[in-house]
Amino acid sequence: MTPRRTDQTIRQQIIGVLSEKALTARDLSRVLGIREREVYDHLVHIARSLSAQDKSLVTMPYRCLGCGYVFDKRKRLTRPGRCPRCRGERIEEPRFQVDTGAARK
Repeated sequence: MTPRRTDQTIRQQIIGVLSEKALTARDLSRVLGIREREVYDHLVHIARSLSAQDKSLVTMPYRCLGCGYVFDKRKRLTRPGRCPRCRGERIEEPRFQVDTGAARK
């Protein structure tokens, strides 16, 4: 992963890191030295700005570790409290990655 560069904004750094590899918000938090909650706030804005650049933020959705339920229709990026199927609270974090659109052309 690319080390933190001071000549880029946090969002530019997140885009750079996610262009290389899919990571969780917790992983991004550690790499960039910011709070996990801040990562989620930035990801919302990044998703909007990437669409204007013919890129997209791909989200591999939350998944319940108890029953395997996939939260594929969830719009919010923050963690769900419980699984709607089994009511379990053991939920795997999603991974995020930047799709540059090269595969679509």
